[in-house]
Amino acid sequence: MRIDKYLKVSRIIKRRTIANEACDQGRILANGKVVKASYDVKENDILEIKMGEKVIKIQVLSIAEHVMKNDASSLYKVIN
Repeated sequence: MRIDKYLKVSRIIKRRTIANEACDQGRILANGKVVKASYDVKENDILEIKMGEKVIKIQVLSIAEHVMKNDASSLYKVIN
């Protein structure tokens, strides 16, 4: 699954267009490397999302095309 879609489905970023723009601006890292929106997310990837001064670091636990709002947080684990 593309990283921009994963960020939207997991509800880390609310809209896919915003996730796409964040990738274009170099604010999304996968396993320590800046990635484009077309990057293929795999289980156990470590993602870093820079939103202003805040940096969120997550580990991808699973990938799903559709999830309910309540189950979205089960797709990843926050790491600090």
